[in-house]
Amino acid sequence: MKINRYEDISQIEREAKKDYIDRHSAFVLVDGTAKKGEKYKVKVKVGEEYLHPDDFDHYISWVQLWDGERMLAKTEFLAGTLGNAAGQTEVDFYVVPTKSTMKLMAHAYCTKHGLWQSDEVIVEVVD
Repeated sequence: MKINRYEDISQIEREAKKDYIDRHSAFVLVDGTAKKGEKYKVKVKVGEEYLHPDDFDHYISWVQLWDGERMLAKTEFLAGTLGNAAGQTEVDFYVVPTKSTMKLMAHAYCTKHGLWQSDEVIVEVVD
């Protein structure tokens, strides 16, 4: 399966291509460092500037959160989750870190345009 990745849309001239890339791309959003053994919030957002459709045949089907090679969490969606209106899928995951560094990455799956992978986000974990 092909894995699509975000490209810096500020460098792209065609509006349709900017829209296509942004609305499918997953972004991992975190605040600062995490504490070992304590719940830590990780937000995954699909799309930053552009909205993704929520139609019966074209929607974000699932979002996964990974720490390196290990899947930490997954959530699934059905068509209509966003009220059949275009929007940005957002998921808050809560993880408990057990090692000194997390290498977080998200995957999002569009039923029409396949698998999209975020950039890796490094989170330092303190005692």
